[in-house]
Amino acid sequence: MGRRSFAVRDVAEILDHWHSGRSLQAISQSLGLDRKTVRKYVRLAEEAGFSPGDRPPKGGWGGWLADHHPELNARGRYRPTVEQLDPLREEIRQALADVTPTTAWRRLRRAGRTSVSLATFRRYVIRTFPERSVRTSITVRRPESLPGEEAQVDYGLLGMWLDPLTGTRRTVNAFALVLPMSRHQFACPVLRMDQQAWLDCHIAAFRFFGGVPQRIVPDNLKTGVLKADLYDPAFNRSYEELAHHYGFLIDPARVRKPTDKPSVERQIPFIRNDFWRGRTFTTFAEIVRGLEEWCTEIAGLRVHGTTKERPLDVFKTVEQPALLPLPSTPWEPAQWAQAKVARDCLVQVAGSWYTVPYRYVGQQLAVRLTSQLVQCYKDYTLVKTHLRVPRGKRSTDWDDYPPEKAAFFQRSPDWCRTQARRLGLSVGAAVAAMLELHALYRLRQAQGVVRLADRYGAERLEAACSRALAFGDPSYRTIKTILERGLDVHQEDQLTQGRFADAFLRGPEELLAPFTSGVRP
Repeated sequence: MGRRSFAVRDVAEILDHWHSGRSLQAISQSLGLDRKTVRKYVRLAEEAGFSPGDRPPKGGWGGWLADHHPELNARGRYRPTVEQLDPLREEIRQALADVTPTTAWRRLRRAGRTSVSLATFRRYVIRTFPERSVRTSITVRRPESLPGEEAQVDYGLLGMWLDPLTGTRRTVNAFALVLPMSRHQFACPVLRMDQQAWLDCHIAAFRFFGGVPQRIVPDNLKTGVLKADLYDPAFNRSYEELAHHYGFLIDPARVRKPTDKPSVERQIPFIRNDFWRGRTFTTFAEIVRGLEEWCTEIAGLRVHGTTKERPLDVFKTVEQPALLPLPSTPWEPAQWAQAKVARDCLVQVAGSWYTVPYRYVGQQLAVRLTSQLVQCYKDYTLVKTHLRVPRGKRSTDWDDYPPEKAAFFQRSPDWCRTQARRLGLSVGAAVAAMLELHALYRLRQAQGVVRLADRYGAERLEAACSRALAFGDPSYRTIKTILERGLDVHQEDQLTQGRFADAFLRGPEELLAPFTSGVRP
């Protein structure tokens, strides 16, 4: 006997009989149906909370079936789509706990579990899991970009990752750069959203695309834009240098206006749902490689919902030739920081201290740091350059201090020895003897000896040092006393005359008398 076909109105008639209180067997005999068929449709009403004798649903059973069970076709049977997806109901439910319906459908398709279209799958999700309702909103689309004209940039949270090396959970964010014309995108994970990561991600994106867009639309992050302004924004100096090197224009989005970069806004949830959720990674390098492969093999080869084309195909044929070429010279990484000049003429940058001219005390300077140099700028004027020193160290240029403040620190023991030798041999010998032991303790004395030349002249100082050396006491006090009392005047003649007077005081006759008289002395 062939199966009887009947319409939805026949299902409604079954429910009318059941609701009036008739038994399943009586309904089966009256309508000529199998009792299992009657039980199948009666169970729909029982699961909805209806029972015989209650008030019938508003609009009758036909209207209730159309509202709550649209999966029934005109013949009262389930559609083939439902029959195909119902065995995957629990798997779909678990997937929807982590990802969107689109991502769940895409993964099932890649695994060969279903062949239904995305629209059919979404209708099934809405009817089977009403709690997964899809929000709708009105979207006003911006004018399409020309090839190579624009790129949109943003950061977004991926989730938490358990680092197996440290055993700690770390927050992973994604940097995304999207070309609106082709919809091709580059994304890479970051553990820190600092200035260096921002610059490195841009360079990696340009290398990934093999070119540079003419204009980049970033969000108003401090790593890119220091001060948001509709007409005159202030850019981060490192980001500004990067733009000059690669030749692109920075055109930041307006504050709290995500519609200024709609192409990248939707990509962050797409990356999070399709790439990140439900997957595990053993190393951070694996995340980096996997996300770049995903951009090419999954996101780049999907048929985009708006353009109805594969982003990678459009990029290679249309947009890549329109990109600016990569510069021939590599970009030198540099970081910029703001530092205030303290009262000791020092600025603190990256854990180290550097001096700047004292006239900038109390002012804010822009500091550029490379691997070798530290350069301080007032606005766009370079005011000081230092070699970079290790963290915790200090680089001092005494010329940055007022002369009267830095004189003592500039006149080191070596400086004193050099200046003393220039003043004379005796001065050099006196200062060298003075600094032979405990040089730092006697540094002030040596500085004082050198300063005596300003008051008494180099010749008198040379004579005074010579006399002090003859007495065996080349100290600052001795040399100063000789100069104050004028004992340095003609000291060599006085010493020479005194020695001869003592030797020949009695004359040659008396000196030679014992030899001429035959008496032995």
